Amino acid sequence: MVNLYNEAFERSINDPNGFWGEVAENCHWFKKWARVLDDSNKPFYRWFIGGEINSCYNALDIHIENGRGEQIALIYDSPVTDTIKKFTYLELRDNAATFAGALAAQGVQKGDRVIIYMPMVPESIIAMLACARIGAVHSVVFGGFAANELAIRIDDAKPKVIVSAPCGIEATKVIPYKRLLDEAIDIAVAKPDRCIILQRPMETACLIEGRDLDWSDAVADAKPHDCVPLAATDPLYILYTSGTTGRPKGVVRDNGGHVVSLKWSMKAIYGVDAGDVYWAASDVGWVVGHSYIIYAPLFKGCTTILCEGKPVGTPDAGAFWRVISEHKVKCLFTAPKAFRAIKREDPGGALIKNYDLTNFKTMFLAGERLDPDTLRWAEKNLGIPVIDHWWQTETGWAISANCIGLHHFPVKEGSPTKPAPGWNLKVVDKKNNPVKAGEIGALVVELPLPPGTLPTLWNNDQGFINSYLDDFPGNYKTADAGFIDEDGYVYVMSRTDDIINTAGHRLSTGAMEEVLADHPDVAECAVLGVKDKLKGQVPIGLLVLNTDVGRDHHEIIQETVQMIRDRIGPVASFKVATVVKRLPKTRSGKILRGTIQKIADNKEWKLPATIDDPAVLDEIKETLQSIGLARA
Repeated sequence: MVNLYNEAFERSINDPNGFWGEVAENCHWFKKWARVLDDSNKPFYRWFIGGEINSCYNALDIHIENGRGEQIALIYDSPVTDTIKKFTYLELRDNAATFAGALAAQGVQKGDRVIIYMPMVPESIIAMLACARIGAVHSVVFGGFAANELAIRIDDAKPKVIVSAPCGIEATKVIPYKRLLDEAIDIAVAKPDRCIILQRPMETACLIEGRDLDWSDAVADAKPHDCVPLAATDPLYILYTSGTTGRPKGVVRDNGGHVVSLKWSMKAIYGVDAGDVYWAASDVGWVVGHSYIIYAPLFKGCTTILCEGKPVGTPDAGAFWRVISEHKVKCLFTAPKAFRAIKREDPGGALIKNYDLTNFKTMFLAGERLDPDTLRWAEKNLGIPVIDHWWQTETGWAISANCIGLHHFPVKEGSPTKPAPGWNLKVVDKKNNPVKAGEIGALVVELPLPPGTLPTLWNNDQGFINSYLDDFPGNYKTADAGFIDEDGYVYVMSRTDDIINTAGHRLSTGAMEEVLADHPDVAECAVLGVKDKLKGQVPIGLLVLNTDVGRDHHEIIQETVQMIRDRIGPVASFKVATVVKRLPKTRSGKILRGTIQKIADNKEWKLPATIDDPAVLDEIKETLQSIGLARA
């Protein structure tokens, strides 16, 4: 049997021009490219030089031309407002074209920036596609960013127009978008010419005369705008990496390579075709929302879902299963944290049995390491392939995955399987020398990066070189540590900063978290290295228990200590763990390990801009003090 993955991978590395040129033929071009890969200005590689394309045309118009106009393109499902709304490809195209006309009426032209600061509503997608339609560069800022952080992004992008709304809704919380926007504009040096505000029934924003325009008024007299042919190398969007300090890193995505790689990824990686229902349970403010709520599914001609809700609490831990059942979802993409939250509330998976999941065929997880316990829980309760994959804001799509549309490899716990075609992934030491199979080192990608990845940072070429290229010449630095085994499977263990040195031994905190997560009473956990006079650093564990656990905490802690000793060995020096109610996280669900570590070591720390609930840090500090750390 021919292994299509092996064929695709080898060709993508050895003949990238031939491989990606062939893939690109499946996209709509106003003008074909002169060169597939331009490497004349290293390290700034460019794809599809001379080609002209439009991302909105490839997302909407082409499908209407091909007879899919009446197919549902977008399903908006909002349990927090009790709303379900569906848009055909024709309806979504018409809405995007009209709002593109509204932007043009405000003087927005090709190359101008538009910041979108919106909740999870269809208009956020319409605004993004409208920008793509006329060649404006959109920059979506995750809703609820503090005013100062939004101001920093305004000053960097210098938008002509900002699109926003009065509020966002998260379970029981209302996020005051408009108030935060007004504060941010007051702080920012760069001022937008206009703000277009989508009023919501649950809150009406006060509009500032001369600056603010109601969305309904903006579109009332707008003339639909056609798609503008753009150079393949023209920017589609800027997405600022979360948690930045000082000058933010604005990841740039181009038009040509982005359309080509993302459309290809839908079948090759996720195994979905045109007409399938695909759901990425993320937020439009993060890269997953950009790539797999909006662009990739629409490029492919799928039905995509925009869900304004959470895995638990809207209304319960069966929220995902309701959406999958009701809308006949074939493939779900979410983060492991979502399943840990579900597992914590419904450890036996009882709620799953309430729904018909016969259309549900595969589930993909990414955003953080998938611990084996969560993997096994999902496999056992769902009875479908559960697939880990690994990528970053900067990359735009998967570096490593089980590409089920090419070849479905056996799953190895703890591994996102093999590098995706186009990704020449290596493991190196600090001096950029390759290490042996199975040996932990820095995960890097040999240049050039494949299409759809960041070509640079917004107005900051030197920052791009400094951040990603300088440390390992000839390679892109992922800033993740891990290894590749003898079978070619990739293991992402932790950020390079999370490798701790205990008495001269380099140990992965990620490997320890994997063991702790295996304990039946542990819902989620974090391991970090704290200062130790004798050994340099020693690991400590923070454990969040399942809601139904009534056992003595000391007993559980001793069991976890023994598990580390049994599976990793005494070399880990893992002797201290404590139970916490919850872990501090960003609003995208990433555990703030670095902040916890600084608190534990009595180092200076700043409140992360993206933290979900600052009160958690006080809880953590109090707990750390109870075990002799974070002394006042």
